[in-house]
Amino acid sequence: MLTMRKLEIPVSDNIKSLVPYPPGKPIEELERELGITGSIKLASNENPLGPSHKAVEAVSKALMGLHRYPDGSCYYLKEKLSAILGVPHDMITFGNGSNEIIELLVRAYLKPGDEAIMGNPSFAVYPIAVKAVGGVPVEVPLKDMRHDLAAMASKITKKTRIIFIANPNNPTGTMVSADEFREFMKAVPDGVIVCMDEAYYEFVTAADFPDTLSYVKEGAPVLVLRTFSKIYGLAGLRVGYGVANAGIMDYMNRVRQPFNVNTLAQVAAMAALEDESHLERTRQNNTEGLKFLIGSLREMGFECVDTHANFFLVKVGDGKGVYDALLRKGVIVRPMASYNLPGYIRVTVGLPEENRRFLNSFKEVVA
Repeated sequence: MLTMRKLEIPVSDNIKSLVPYPPGKPIEELERELGITGSIKLASNENPLGPSHKAVEAVSKALMGLHRYPDGSCYYLKEKLSAILGVPHDMITFGNGSNEIIELLVRAYLKPGDEAIMGNPSFAVYPIAVKAVGGVPVEVPLKDMRHDLAAMASKITKKTRIIFIANPNNPTGTMVSADEFREFMKAVPDGVIVCMDEAYYEFVTAADFPDTLSYVKEGAPVLVLRTFSKIYGLAGLRVGYGVANAGIMDYMNRVRQPFNVNTLAQVAAMAALEDESHLERTRQNNTEGLKFLIGSLREMGFECVDTHANFFLVKVGDGKGVYDALLRKGVIVRPMASYNLPGYIRVTVGLPEENRRFLNSFKEVVA
């Protein structure tokens, strides 16, 4: 009979210190546990209209080719995006969501002890990716729910290698302006890469949003991240991309795994790029939804953070309590305690009927 041994496998301190990203449970499982049906999910900043019909048709046509490995270079998708953005092929890299581009960046440019500056609260993946390679996250508190670029610039040291700026920021929905970014870039020394995470770029309507691609085209050390998970409605296929000068991309591609973007994601993304009407419908739904939701909540006396994305924060006092109460009514939002904002919930704009259901349930919960 074999004697079971307790395995004690050494793990580096930087890995031990990581707190895994907390995934949500499937809606079906939540409904089973709570004994409810017909839930709506307004928690993950997804497109409530779903994907473009053109993308769905493209995926359907590609199904019979699943026995072949995907195009490892994303050649045709890169060619299409290159024409749209006005940059050469070697300045674009695709990933399994823009999350993977973040990981490629830190793997290529951070060594143990190097620093990466980021806002707090901001996208939860930044500190996880940095710590995983032995880097040091330097988290700078937001100011009035916005990135404090002056404070972030003051934290730059000889150990700084990367600066992350989510614009619009997740979870606050706020943005930095073109003028603010221009002044900030003056303080960034050579040898530091500024990663502009623009996952919600297509939702922005503000005229003073930074034209970050112009910095890339001028040779500045800026990496722009965008994704097909949000406005394009392809979150389930996981495809995002980064744009930077060819020198930066060269080293990131050296640590990129082959075939990292699957075939269905590639064909769906290409088709989605051709469906501008789907984007316009999504923008319209988002604009009208934000006006209805934020306007109604403010009329009730609740504080909402001005947003440039497809979600917003509302201050409710007991975020976890309101989240739990809404959950039992089949309305799933996001509590913000893990972002050090325990008094808030984050609400994604849904379809008109979903927005009305949220508001009616919210009124019952806070009555």
